This record gives sequence, C-alpha cells and structure tokens, in this order.
Amino acid sequence: MSIDARDWKRAVEALWDARSIALACHVGPDGDALGSMLALGLALRARGAEVVASWGSDPFEVPRQYGFLPGLDLLVPPDRFPERPPVMATFDAGSMDRLGSLVPNAHAAGELIVCDHHVSNDRFGTINLVDPEAAASAVVVRDLLGRLDVTLDADVATCLYTGLVTDTGRFQYKNTTPAVHAIAADLIAAGAPHDKITEIVYNSHPIGYLRLAASALERLEHRPDASMVWTWVTQDDLARNDVTMDDIEGLIDLVRTADVADVAAVLKEQPDGRYKVSMRSKGGSNVGALCESMGGGGHALAAGFTADGTDARETIDQIVEALRS
Repeated sequence: MSIDARDWKRAVEALWDARSIALACHVGPDGDALGSMLALGLALRARGAEVVASWGSDPFEVPRQYGFLPGLDLLVPPDRFPERPPVMATFDAGSMDRLGSLVPNAHAAGELIVCDHHVSNDRFGTINLVDPEAAASAVVVRDLLGRLDVTLDADVATCLYTGLVTDTGRFQYKNTTPAVHAIAADLIAAGAPHDKITEIVYNSHPIGYLRLAASALERLEHRPDASMVWTWVTQDDLARNDVTMDDIEGLIDLVRTADVADVAAVLKEQPDGRYKVSMRSKGGSNVGALCESMGGGGHALAAGFTADGTDARETIDQIVEALRS
C-alpha cells in the first residue's frame, strides 16, 4: 500500500468515534463503487453507527445487475443525504465533481475520507486513502476494515468481491496480481458466493441488450491509423430495445475483443445529445491519460470521458489525433 500511515490512523480514528457516517460513491455507480461503499456501510452499521449511503445523480436507481448486493437498505436518494455530515467517506471517485449533486455536502463535511485507487485522483479529501497500485477501491476498503478490526462476514465479503471482480474484468486485466487472487480467496472463504455474483453480473442480460449489442457490433468501425475499433449507441437504440445505460455497461468488453486493434471505444449518447465515451486498451496506449486530457479519467487500460460536442465522428477524430500524437 502507498497510503501514508498518518492517513490510515486518522481515518480509523474518525470512523471509530463517529456515531453518524454518510457514504457517497461516484455518479453512475459500477460494481466497485457500490460494493466498496456498501461493504464499509454494513461493517460500520454492525458496530452501532448510523449509516446512510448515496450518489448524486438523477434518476437515483441501483443498476439492475447489482440489485443482489447486501446493504441496499442503507441507500437514500441524494435529497435525503445529510447536508453537513460530521464524517463523510467517498468511494471510487477520482475528483469531487464525480459526486454530482453531493458536491456541496462533501464541501460541508467535517471530515472527508476519500477511498480510491485512480492514479488521476486529485486528493480532494481531508483524509486521502488513495492507492493507485490497488486493483480496486474494494482493496482499499478491505484494508481499512482490517485496521478497524472488522471480521468479514458473508455480506461484507459479497460486496467486496463484487468490487474486485468487476474492476479486474473477471480477473482478466493486468491489475490481477497474485495478491488479488489471495484477496479473492479470503473473500470466498468468508462467504462471498463467487459463482452467483459472476452469473448475475456477467451472464444475465435483458434480451433487449443482446439485440442492441447485435446492432452496435454490426456498425462497428475500424480505424487502423490509430489501431482502434469503435461503435456508438443512441437514445433511440435504448428506447427501441427497452434498456438503460446501466444495461449496456458490458458492451465495451465485447468491442475490445476485436483482434485488429489495441484500443476500443463505445460512444453512448446522453439525453442532452452529448456522448459519454468508454475506452479500453490492450496495453499499447494509455487511454487513462487520453481521457484525462479530455476532461475525464480512469486507468491506463480502462477510462472514459464525456465529449463536449454532439458529433460522434468529430469526437472519434479527436481521439484518433490524440492516439497518433
């Protein structure tokens, strides 16, 4: 761990003494954001603390594939989140703006603990538990729970395993180290139902998603000048197939399997007409740095940003130029 010992000590002291704790993850939460947040929330509630958890986006809905997670009863919509929490912790958010409508709450918090693993994290907390070498924010939270003398139960282990398995791409990404497998083994031993988690998160999709994926893959385009393949999804695609943005989270993992390119991109049209861009690299390009230069962020091999304009091909041309420079 690259986290300063003083930050660990301060975080443990703040959480140990707190009677009321507010937790927040980034908008559009994924498995690591939700899993990390709920794991700590369950552990703190078991110690007797009053805990609420949320994220600052509207609509406030748990993504379908994470509806099995323990601790969902901790969730409150952002308008019920404490305005001035004495202790607040954030999860998997590389910058404060990723908290959406909860940014004012974070500014007003008495103590703000940041739990994250993004190399681009700007250390916006009063206490920063940020380890870019960690495979997932769940790894940081697991270490924090150990320092709080929490014995893992099946519910907490399920939340942590979900964060770990999703941010390592089912243990396929380069961040899957021997230590990651050791952590996974500990979580399974504590009761995490790894087969159920994988089945629900990765192997269960609405039929509309499969139809949408077929259409998106049919219009896949190859840019050999940047070793990139890309496709796009429109609001009409979502409506026609009765799916949501959360349902198509895994589309980028299909696109990245193309054997003709190092980089994959999926452009997803938002209600305001702009495109949210998800990118992956097989190792030849640092898409994290690219996305950060365009106002987003992430990791070297998995990152994203929201395009300023509403023209998909113009956005792709900008990406190609950046990849070739």
